[in-house]
Amino acid sequence: MWVQALSLTDFRSYEQADMEFTPGVTAFIGLNGQGKTNIVEAIAYLSTLTSHRVSQDAPLVRAGTAHAVVRARVCEEDRSVSVDLQINPGGANKVRINRAAATRARDILGIVRAIVFAPEDLSLVRGDPGDRRRFLDDMTIQRHPRVAGVRADYDKVLRQRNALLKSAGGRASSSMRETLSAWDEQLIEFGTDIIRNRQDFIDDVSPHVHQAYERIAGVAQVNIRYKPSSPMLQDAVSGPTASHDAIHDALLSDLNARVDDEFRRGVTLVGPHRDELELELDGFPVKGYASHGESWSMALALRLGAADVLRADGVDPIIILDDVFAELDQQRRRHLTQMVHSSSQVFITAAVEEDVPKELDGARFAVVKGQVSRA
Repeated sequence: MWVQALSLTDFRSYEQADMEFTPGVTAFIGLNGQGKTNIVEAIAYLSTLTSHRVSQDAPLVRAGTAHAVVRARVCEEDRSVSVDLQINPGGANKVRINRAAATRARDILGIVRAIVFAPEDLSLVRGDPGDRRRFLDDMTIQRHPRVAGVRADYDKVLRQRNALLKSAGGRASSSMRETLSAWDEQLIEFGTDIIRNRQDFIDDVSPHVHQAYERIAGVAQVNIRYKPSSPMLQDAVSGPTASHDAIHDALLSDLNARVDDEFRRGVTLVGPHRDELELELDGFPVKGYASHGESWSMALALRLGAADVLRADGVDPIIILDDVFAELDQQRRRHLTQMVHSSSQVFITAAVEEDVPKELDGARFAVVKGQVSRA
């Protein structure tokens, strides 16, 4: 898979930018604040409909304009697909695929598959649980694009359920409980699907992460576990016998057990929105115990493992290395270079040419004050 052409209109700092690429390595060289990361952010956005830098779409639109447009031509094997995405903050994004209007923006998911390495990756191991949940969901959506719809439905039901709990004012009347149970059915249905897909990804990625960490930093016992928000769910997802029915029944039991607490607190206390991805090195949590180097190694191993999972699925993902080489010591730079250089397409951003390893030779673009030119 590779991006052949990219056009940005009113995206971030770009009024208009048009670029063409070839397979292999492409590097964008420019000082901080010149706009190089904006280019790879646009490519990555097409793969998940989210940014690796911000949680909202508004910052993606150039100041003073109503919307941004990202156009790309993507090649895979013997076919080419054109994608036009209009980003509308506060409204529904619009998409055209091969010039035909799509019903929903998420219809483009699966056309571009990309793995992003960025300085923000330290939040995978040092940040809040929400950062790790987002990683899991981004990857399950790249593997199975339909999960984006499930996630959207779950979030909608969760908002409605929380609104009902909050409006109850701590009073769990029979009518309130009856209304709540109607939302429970949908929350359980969508929540079970999300948890099952997360656990499947963890099962598949774990051996790849272990191998990647060993190559980057040396031998260590790497453990990755999905930790649901309740003991019954933990039992349901543990081991190779975890099933859809087991997760469904555990989620139902947990909701029933916590309903009084939920009415008192006015918020949903059980579900995938409260779950965690536990990361351990040699039996100790990475968060709070690992050194800076170990934390970086784990973050890199997670991304490399995710790329290997997509390859096992039959997809060679686009690799994006956003200003990461300046963050790494020589050993980690060398191992990361060795592990990505054979990818079908690699995009790199760097402040200076010297930050790009010589082994990753290829096309170079200079980025100066929002102007992109072939070097």
